[in-house]
Amino acid sequence: MFQDKVFLTATDTTIGFVSQDADRLTRIKSRPPHKHYIRAVDSLHTLKHFTRVPGTHKKALRRAKRTTFIMPDGNSFRVVKDPHHLLLLSRMKWAYTTSANRSGGSYDEAFAHACADVIIAPLQERSQASKIIKLGKHRRKRIR
Repeated sequence: MFQDKVFLTATDTTIGFVSQDADRLTRIKSRPPHKHYIRAVDSLHTLKHFTRVPGTHKKALRRAKRTTFIMPDGNSFRVVKDPHHLLLLSRMKWAYTTSANRSGGSYDEAFAHACADVIIAPLQERSQASKIIKLGKHRRKRIR
């Protein structure tokens, strides 16, 4: 039902594409295939299905808002707490998320509408990108 669709929606950080099909997002954005996408999850319980969070970072991850964590295995996750974005994610449980533009370009509404299968209104621009924190076994490093 959701696996092959690309949604255009206001995520917790920006207007973006949300999908469970990473290959389709790569084709839409003209992005190099080796780059990973952020996986947005609806809860910490869902996150447990994909990775193990080092014990020293569990408290920070639980409390974080609009923060992407790069795990020691190289995969990146964001636990979404924004109610508007959670309406979609609660049905999907998880999805790859990326900004609604061509790779390296700025937001173009016509491009975004043409590439999306489903548009979830309202599309409100958020001004703040997510923080990115890389987690090690014992240390964390702020990337953005």
